[in-house]
Amino acid sequence: MGRHAVVVGGSVAGLLAAHVLAGHARRVTIVERDRFPADRAADADGGTPASTAPRPGVPQSRHPHVLLEGGQLALEALLPGFMEELRAAGAPRVGMPEDIVQWQSGRWFRRVPASTHIHTGSRAQIERLIRRRVLANPSVTLVDGTETVGLLGDASRVRGVLLRERGDGPRGEQRELAADLVVDASGRGTRAPRWLTAIGAEAPHEETIDTGLAYASRVYRDTSGTLGADATAPALGFYVVPNPSQPYGVVVLPLEDGTHLATFSGLRGDEPPTDEEEFETYAKRLPHPAVHRWMRAAEPLSPVSGFRRTANVRRRYDLPGRRPAGFLATGDALCTFNPIYGQGMAVAALSAVALRDALTDSRRTPTTRRVQRALLAASRQAWDISAGADKKMPGAVGNAAVVRPADRVAGWYLRRVQERTPGDPVVGRAFRAALTLKEPLSALFAPEVARAVLFGPALPAPAEPPLTRDAGEA
Repeated sequence: MGRHAVVVGGSVAGLLAAHVLAGHARRVTIVERDRFPADRAADADGGTPASTAPRPGVPQSRHPHVLLEGGQLALEALLPGFMEELRAAGAPRVGMPEDIVQWQSGRWFRRVPASTHIHTGSRAQIERLIRRRVLANPSVTLVDGTETVGLLGDASRVRGVLLRERGDGPRGEQRELAADLVVDASGRGTRAPRWLTAIGAEAPHEETIDTGLAYASRVYRDTSGTLGADATAPALGFYVVPNPSQPYGVVVLPLEDGTHLATFSGLRGDEPPTDEEEFETYAKRLPHPAVHRWMRAAEPLSPVSGFRRTANVRRRYDLPGRRPAGFLATGDALCTFNPIYGQGMAVAALSAVALRDALTDSRRTPTTRRVQRALLAASRQAWDISAGADKKMPGAVGNAAVVRPADRVAGWYLRRVQERTPGDPVVGRAFRAALTLKEPLSALFAPEVARAVLFGPALPAPAEPPLTRDAGEA
């Protein structure tokens, strides 16, 4: 309890890691390169809310962020009452498949009562609420507007970080901040591998799968009454899921202010445009004109924002090598997923739970390697889903993109699962539980699910977009 921990990065993964570490260290310092809103102190005390505008260090914050059910459960375990706060702040709660007009694998989903719910508010809103809770702990200090430029220590142990005031340039004055533990939560742009080699340690092996997928987003206001939380509105959003034979995708989801965020996705060489007129024309590539019709009637409220860094990258700090004690990686700095699957915030929360459990396990000494393995394990299911789907996409590249014989067997079974999910409530329930990280992938092989997948027919699904709800079984 007399120790000092430094967390590099003040996003969701870093904030939650700091929250856990505050129970094991006298003080925890979060170092963040961005400057948070000036009213963050009032925000931490429950006063005036901080700005929810996207911040520069999270370019993806202008695009959809969903909080999957597995992440909701983890957040509630870490910050009791958080989900109630999120709902009170107006974050939309979307039932799947009841509230979404969804197309996948050539079929529309029956909109039966929801078996799982996702939250679709902005990334900035969720981050602000978490930051308020975490910074209310006097043991946690935020140092923002400051870059981490290196590690202190050597190949055997990390002893702190080297900092520089942001804006001072590459030759600006540097200062040292000693620490007993450094946690890298700096995101997909992490420079930790370079920092480690600079102190004589070994950079981790990286596994990568990149489909070249890109996406572009724009905020709209529904003016047709097609989408909305009102009881008379037939749906809250649209979701067209891409696959190897149909590579175009779209998701239209509600935000906390009553608007909708529309995002198109496409693969390398046919990326969604950021030109406003071409953006709407891109909707014609989808397998049905429903989204294009809605978009032409809706009111655009923002420019089009693009994003192209969507590769899956897993850094194997758990493997043998010259790894210093006192250094851990978590969140996107450890395992980055194609954002189209919406797993990032949930995995950040699940990783914080894994960190908590590893540090409080009375049966085992929490060595650096043991805790790092626990953090990697927390991200494994999300990796299996994201990387497993992406390696089948046309044009996928990377050292982990090889399709193995076992992948083909699993792929055959999962294709049957996906064919039955739109119309079969048993299979659909299990599939959604696994995709939202609420249940393990083994839920797809439960006896009643396996019987339906292996021996049952693909039940009828709607021939056209189901703009009204189904009264059938969830």
